[in-house]
Amino acid sequence: MARLLLSLDGQVLAEYNMNKERYTIGRLPDNDIRIDNPAVSGHHSLIINILNDSFLEDLNSTNGTYVNGKLIKKHAMQHGDVITVGHHQLRFVDGQEGDSTQDEFEKTMVITPSSQGEDRIRKVGAAVDQAAKAVAVKRPAPAAADGPAMALPKAKLQVLSGAFAGRELELTKALTTLGRPGVQVAAITRRAEGYFIVHVDSGKENDFPLVNGVPIGPQARRLNDNDVVQLAGVKMGFFET
Repeated sequence: MARLLLSLDGQVLAEYNMNKERYTIGRLPDNDIRIDNPAVSGHHSLIINILNDSFLEDLNSTNGTYVNGKLIKKHAMQHGDVITVGHHQLRFVDGQEGDSTQDEFEKTMVITPSSQGEDRIRKVGAAVDQAAKAVAVKRPAPAAADGPAMALPKAKLQVLSGAFAGRELELTKALTTLGRPGVQVAAITRRAEGYFIVHVDSGKENDFPLVNGVPIGPQARRLNDNDVVQLAGVKMGFFET
């Protein structure tokens, strides 16, 4: 099934599954995809799904409909096309291509630690253990009368920017190493105290990943629900599920 990912300034706002024949895009409430912005016409554009193909048509909008930066009247949608309506973007993800896109994202950003990186990974583990102990000291275990401690919630990363916007990665492993070797690499670990991110390597000295726009530094940092991680030029949201 094809999908549309609505974003503004690189931030994903909504996701729409294309399971109907017609989808209207516009500012008025009766649209299937409503974009409440003055730059968007009341009924701005239309997508028609016929079997496995999708076709986009501009509905004589005031500011026009663009695909990959080009003004269009009608357009046969292709996987990865970016529709611009006013100031918003809609990325078209073909259902048949989606799995390969996920694979490509994992090949690009998820790193399998090599034997050469074992020493670094040990240092990562030590840094995270130190941070986890600090968290445990600040939050003592509940008394027996309070019942058992809550289980660690599941968590995921959702890509918020770039070619893979909207893709998700479940954080099911004890250690997930992310980034691009020679550019910026970090690791996210699961501990009883929570999820932690720690810097592993980068192409520049003291070039640390960002969490909510702030460099994490050389120490491990605990992640909280809705944190925004920026790593190797890619923004990702951390969400507990």
